Amino acid sequence: MQDIIITAENQYLLSNDIANQYRVLPKSISDSSVELYIDKSNNNPDTVEELELFIGKNVSLISIDSFEIEKALSIYYRKERVSNSNKSINVDKGDFLENLLGEAKSLKCSDIHFEIYEDSSRIRFRIDGQLIERYKIERENYLELVNKIKIKAKLNITEKRLPQDGRITNDSFDIRVSILPTLFGEKIVMRLLGQDASNIDLNSLGLQEQELHNYLEAIKKPNGIILISGPTGSGKTTTLYATLRLLNNSIRNIVTVEDPIEYTLKGINQVQLKEDIGLTFSTALKSFLRQDPDVIMLGEIRDPETALMAIRASLTGHLVLSTIHTNSAVGTISRLIDMGVPSYLIAETLNLSVAQRLIRKLCDNCKKEVKCNKKNFPDNFQFPYEISTYYKAVGCNNCYHTGYKGRTAIYEVLPIENKLIESIKNNTISKQSDTNDKNKSLSEKAFDILSKGETALEEIYSILINI
Repeated sequence: MQDIIITAENQYLLSNDIANQYRVLPKSISDSSVELYIDKSNNNPDTVEELELFIGKNVSLISIDSFEIEKALSIYYRKERVSNSNKSINVDKGDFLENLLGEAKSLKCSDIHFEIYEDSSRIRFRIDGQLIERYKIERENYLELVNKIKIKAKLNITEKRLPQDGRITNDSFDIRVSILPTLFGEKIVMRLLGQDASNIDLNSLGLQEQELHNYLEAIKKPNGIILISGPTGSGKTTTLYATLRLLNNSIRNIVTVEDPIEYTLKGINQVQLKEDIGLTFSTALKSFLRQDPDVIMLGEIRDPETALMAIRASLTGHLVLSTIHTNSAVGTISRLIDMGVPSYLIAETLNLSVAQRLIRKLCDNCKKEVKCNKKNFPDNFQFPYEISTYYKAVGCNNCYHTGYKGRTAIYEVLPIENKLIESIKNNTISKQSDTNDKNKSLSEKAFDILSKGETALEEIYSILINI
């Protein structure tokens, strides 16, 4: 039998408790009746009558194999999920949004997407970097939900033509709200942010021993700049906060400008970026320099003006931490040059360049070993060493049939040492400029994780291409 596919609309015919108690799944629904799949080992004469009482429609049951039921239940009716009403989602109930946020938090969701189309709307969760559809709701209910979110985020409920940004403070976490007008209505993305960074530990982020040593040596310097690169969602902000937590003490004045402020740290002066009133990274940095800072953290270097100011701040006795969007640690240097920063200034001020990625880990319970076929790898990838096998994702109840469970970080840590300093000054920087056996590239790190059976080729394929 092929995998059971349940539409989001049909999914909410049954509550989580009913689906798991009776081991049933919706197959089709009409006005007066419903067809359900049922575990053949759980099918008995009383079940139909009991289900009809719960659902309020005529019920017919189709017995299927227990394994198929178990697999579909783990995908569509997870145990952590908040139970819903038996027939439909009622967003008018005051607790729906709170339950939604609670469910997202329990599933370690990073973002919630609310999307509206011509004749449907849906809610998706981003879990371990992947979007998963969780709810489908009526258009009228969607519009009501948008208004509830706007009110909580203190936004203008009458403004539907322009983007808006707001924030909701919850008991255990903060939420950044971004609203974007689209063709059929307003799309909302809620980013779930941790409030307290006091438990983020640099030692537990995944840096290897030599990498951690190089990183700690760089942040011990009283001045200079440390840059962390990587795409959105690669853990750069977490690394920065772990660093600030280590540097935070009574003898340092630490100031940050962020968009958004994702965590709070006692003893650190944090500024929220507000570009609509002219508070940009560069204007905030100008003000910071008059605040007698020891450490400055910029959420991101986005433009040449901010890049030059950050470099100059590090040149005048400040330790500057920031992020930048590049594909590799050595690519950060080229990016600064492209922004117009003179090579001699980069060589003088850059203490360390770090690139990082987050990679989903295979579920140990169901991963499957396969023979290594080099044809499956990118054409230009150079194997650092030979491997005969690796593992692929399968899916089971433990991982909700995704094949993955949790994530791990990989880092490329590039100390700016004598040989590299000369290359920067002479404008001879290249991907080979860090030729040092101690410094592995991200592609080599990703290949190491693949060879150890911790992830699948599909998960690291883009890293092997780009680096």
